[in-house]
Amino acid sequence: MPLARQSTPHDAAQTLAGIDFPADKRKIVEYARAKNASKELCDALDHMPEAEYTSMADVFKGLGHHPGGSQH
Repeated sequence: MPLARQSTPHDAAQTLAGIDFPADKRKIVEYARAKNASKELCDALDHMPEAEYTSMADVFKGLGHHPGGSQH
């Protein structure tokens, strides 16, 4: 799965292109789902910390926070 994990930031950048920042996690996940993002990407976005994200760089940091397992 390392390849999938490495592709997630690239997938996020492509999928979230055009989103208006700032955006909270819920808005980001809903936007990704509306753009038919992969289940893997939606799951990764859904596991980001609850926060207001002001840029794609913030989203990448949030994705880096995802430990790869379930948080809940």
